[in-house]
Amino acid sequence: MESEENLTRETQNLEQNLSVENSLPLANTSKKPIEKQKESPSIINPKNNQKISTEQTQSLINIALKDLQLSREKLENELEELSKKKVQIETELKSSFSGQSDVIARKVKGFQEYLTGALQDLAQSAEQLELVVPPVIVKPSPLDENKKIEPSKEQEVVPAVSDTFKPDESLIRKCFGQFVEQPDFYAEPWKLRRSLEDNDIEMLEDWFFSMGGRGAQPSRGSRSKNALVAAGIIEILGELYGDQFQTLVLASQPERLGEWRRCLQDALGLNREDFGPNSGIVLFERSDGLIERADRLEERGELPLIIIDAAEINVEIPILQFPIWLAFAGSPNEIYEEDELI
Repeated sequence: MESEENLTRETQNLEQNLSVENSLPLANTSKKPIEKQKESPSIINPKNNQKISTEQTQSLINIALKDLQLSREKLENELEELSKKKVQIETELKSSFSGQSDVIARKVKGFQEYLTGALQDLAQSAEQLELVVPPVIVKPSPLDENKKIEPSKEQEVVPAVSDTFKPDESLIRKCFGQFVEQPDFYAEPWKLRRSLEDNDIEMLEDWFFSMGGRGAQPSRGSRSKNALVAAGIIEILGELYGDQFQTLVLASQPERLGEWRRCLQDALGLNREDFGPNSGIVLFERSDGLIERADRLEERGELPLIIIDAAEINVEIPILQFPIWLAFAGSPNEIYEEDELI
């Protein structure tokens, strides 16, 4: 009996030991996941995520800054090249056009005014053309004349050239007195609105009473002063002949004719309509047209007043046959300056 009791005790002890051993690994296994659970939050930490995101953004910012720096350097290089080109172009423009802009502007302005006036004159003359065939006139031959014409024995008395304006000396000197007075800026058209100097009056006296209105006089130093003296002559001849005379101005350059037009308009209070083939003043670049126009005026019984610019070095001989003409003789310095503007 005792042996059986001992056996039962030993079996019970063995079972207790086995239960204790089995319980130990379970406890160990239950502790390990808890520790793992405690360690896992440390791995997935928001601070670590924030560090990773800041590093990525910092690298992107650095790349973008490098791109911006490269583009900035490119732009600076391009700006330097453009500034160099700009300086080069400005130096070229200054070297090629310095001191000539004023001359070019005057030439363009004078040519524009002359061209507009010439086109208007051409349109007016085209409207007045008579498209009719002139009749053919057959003159008898001198050989058919049987009678000889005996020369007339009466001698014609030719007055002196200097006495051409002697009968009208009082009227001319009265105009001289008005010219030296204060200018009348609101005078009627074809009246001198400016005043002349004493040396200008002396030149006009010599031209009217010593030369009989035919000859050359020294230039007054500029085209504007010459035009002012010519305006005084135009007013005096207007008082003497009324509408039975026409002024013909000869200058071989368009800008010179444009300056004559402006000066005469200002001195006599004229309009653009007063310059044309059928008006009071006609401008010519060539002497051929002027001579033809003067011949037509004499055929109609009118008087041509021919004014020659100081820049004209040569005067055609047919011009000298007309009764009234004035040529301004330019000094060598004045002619040299005119040639420099061409």
